[in-house]
Amino acid sequence: MKILKEQSKFKRSFYWSVISLVALSAGETVRAQSTNAVSSVNATNVMQLGDVTVVGHLDQSRNQIIPDLGASAYTISKDQIAAVSQGGNAPFSEIILRAPGVAQDSAANGDLHVRGEHANLQYRINDVVLPEGITGFGLELDPRFVESLQLITGSLPAAYGFRTAGVVDIKTKSGAFDNGGSAEVYGGSYDTIRPSFEYGGSTTNFNYFVSGSYDHNALGIENPTASHSAIHDVTDQEKLFGYLSYLIDDTSRVSFMGSSSYSNFEVPNTPGLSAGTAPGGSPWYSAGGIPTTFDSSVLNEQQREQNYFGVVTYQKSVGDFNGQLSLLGRASGVHFRPDQTGDLYFNGVASDVERKLYSEGLQADGSYALGDKHTIRAGGMLLNETVFADSTTTALLMNSTDPGSFNPIGGQQTFAENDRMRALFAGVYLQDEWKMFSKLTVNYGARFDVFNSSFDNECQLSPRINLIYTPTDSTTLHAGYSRYFTPPPLEAVAAGDISQFNGTANESPAGPNAAGISTSVKAERANYYDVGISQKILPGLTIGVDGYYKSAREQLDDGLFGQSLIPSAFNYAKGEIYGLEFPINYTKGGFSTYANIAWSVAKGEGFNSSQFLFSQSDLAYSQNHWISLDHDQRVTGSFGASYQWKESSRASTRVYVDALYGSGLRTDTTDSLGNNIPNGGTVPAYYSVNLGAEQSFKLQKRQMLKARLDIVNLTDNSYELRDGSGVGVNAAQYGARLGFFGSISYVF
Repeated sequence: MKILKEQSKFKRSFYWSVISLVALSAGETVRAQSTNAVSSVNATNVMQLGDVTVVGHLDQSRNQIIPDLGASAYTISKDQIAAVSQGGNAPFSEIILRAPGVAQDSAANGDLHVRGEHANLQYRINDVVLPEGITGFGLELDPRFVESLQLITGSLPAAYGFRTAGVVDIKTKSGAFDNGGSAEVYGGSYDTIRPSFEYGGSTTNFNYFVSGSYDHNALGIENPTASHSAIHDVTDQEKLFGYLSYLIDDTSRVSFMGSSSYSNFEVPNTPGLSAGTAPGGSPWYSAGGIPTTFDSSVLNEQQREQNYFGVVTYQKSVGDFNGQLSLLGRASGVHFRPDQTGDLYFNGVASDVERKLYSEGLQADGSYALGDKHTIRAGGMLLNETVFADSTTTALLMNSTDPGSFNPIGGQQTFAENDRMRALFAGVYLQDEWKMFSKLTVNYGARFDVFNSSFDNECQLSPRINLIYTPTDSTTLHAGYSRYFTPPPLEAVAAGDISQFNGTANESPAGPNAAGISTSVKAERANYYDVGISQKILPGLTIGVDGYYKSAREQLDDGLFGQSLIPSAFNYAKGEIYGLEFPINYTKGGFSTYANIAWSVAKGEGFNSSQFLFSQSDLAYSQNHWISLDHDQRVTGSFGASYQWKESSRASTRVYVDALYGSGLRTDTTDSLGNNIPNGGTVPAYYSVNLGAEQSFKLQKRQMLKARLDIVNLTDNSYELRDGSGVGVNAAQYGARLGFFGSISYVF
């Protein structure tokens, strides 16, 4: 009944949001892209390759406020999204996987690993920072609202702070120049059914755009087995996004954007599991009070996720000044519900975990052109976050007086925790774009960041410098250095007193003294170097190479410890990440193709916080050995090609093929003496090939009918993303097997 009440409460909110957002509008932007495949740009804002952009005055002004000078940027347009497997119906993370240096992981959390980092991504919509949620952004919104996006990596200018592995910069669609909308039904394998809509329009000064979808399928979280269909893996997801803007005059506007999402997931089961046993060797059920047998295929663990955000922005552009001021807020929540009997049988512990994150903040950015040589940019952000971490944990009582006989002694105990944490993120920056001469631009500056929380207080001054050199019209070189300050994500910091579980099955694997050796999660401090070149070989053909190196103290990472899908953060005392990327793209007429190959090494030494998460042997090993980070994948690749042609003025056809490759994420292994080596091995290399086609038929006036077919994992390759071992890996995960999907959409 509680679940039904929560769903009913959300749906009332969802429908009221629909009614209010029908009046929403988007900024006056229209972009014309010349390619259908993903395009790569290095040293952006110096040379835009394979991309033609037409913008309204205020959108053009907004683009000048926070440029990505000297960083490496990878651009994907709405047409390019349509040429990716499943198009606008793909999870957001699947779209970004087509960029270089992005490794695949659990889509259930929207996990992405960019340049050897775990998460640490910053999302911006129309240049406004989107506060973090508890789960990954990839599940919160559909790609269908995107006009274009960039993945910005490398040595970031001073305007970008806190989350620095990469910036996903999204420009939304608009109703200003494209009045009308579409309705679509998408479905196919894994019981997939996904109706969706989008609509936009405008009046003299008022523009709006709104999109929404409902998704039901039976593969919500990666299958823990190699079978085609997962057991107990149904998900239902509702999503809504809206954006409006009102032109006050020719130099200013006010805009609003907001979204809501509500998702239920069943946690998939692995059949045939044996009874769980305590470290001493006795089965958990010997404690009494639970059945002596349990079928693992009927476990009933579930997780509910909710995300809501809203942003109000005022923009002003007058003379040589451009600026905008935004008020932003977000609410995010996750609730994991265990199978009380089954979890006790297999793990000795059953935890009901709920975590809520509330964020509110202010962001201001501005630029001013000082003649032809200098453009000064400055700004800041203030973000306040509060986490409510509530849990009810039932654990079997254990014999803890003799670690060698750590077995159930009968009985169980329930622990209730209600914890609250807060954090303040504050940062200011100042930078100068200096055009030393026609072929050389230097972008230099610094930012000062403060992190003040319930468990840690730190600050740092971070200098940044990037050089962009264009010796010819077809060649661009860039090099840069950035000092980074990365606080831990508040929502991933463990709360509560671990020592209260001593003498139970939920005692730390590090032993009863783990609470004494644990320290608070710290902010990561890093030096980052990046250098690269982009070369236009022939008309339509561009290749590039980019190298990077990062050295860090308090290297941040996180993982899944226990049964829930809520991550926990921790530090390595030091870390190193380095690699190379090789992007290439080609476009001619209706044909376009891209290929990306990346090589990366990511490692850390010495677990330096949240030590209660780790076993004593892993703690000891990490103090004197470099450990590959669990998301370290040495070789990552993506490829795609598409062709679009028009049979007549009333019909067109698009076909595409794309593929992903990975050399394998990390897993535990053993040495010659049988000792465990954390993240010492890898799962096998994998690949996935996808194929699709879309046919458009013009009906009358602006009306059009579209039919689409997507074939996912064409070769039905069974591949493993995780094998259940490794630092912070709590379950095996396999990629999706062969699937057939189709859609019919009506455009009006």
